[in-house]
Amino acid sequence: MNITIGSTILTAELANNSSARALKEMLSDGPVTIDMKDYSNFEKVGDLGKSLPTNNTQVTTEAGDLILYQGHLFVIYYAPNSWNFTRLGKIQNVTASQLKRILGSGDVTVTLSQD
Repeated sequence: MNITIGSTILTAELANNSSARALKEMLSDGPVTIDMKDYSNFEKVGDLGKSLPTNNTQVTTEAGDLILYQGHLFVIYYAPNSWNFTRLGKIQNVTASQLKRILGSGDVTVTLSQD
């Protein structure tokens, strides 16, 4: 999956679960643009516009983790957090500091698309 943030295109490997498969199927209809808000200086959160199946497990996130929260919120982590989440995937080939710089300090718009 590709994640476009401004002029930067990041690549993510999707998890092997029904949630990630549902996201991939959703993207087969075309790109999805999400307005994301910064939350507590460790994540960006935005509404997918539809609910996906959940596969919640106890997770300690790290930078680049893509998480489904409450079935309809898409979350990009740039710092650690622990909670019951559904893992959707992981952004590849980017450090925590690079990701934080790309995401910026405020709200951000991202576009998800098939790679």
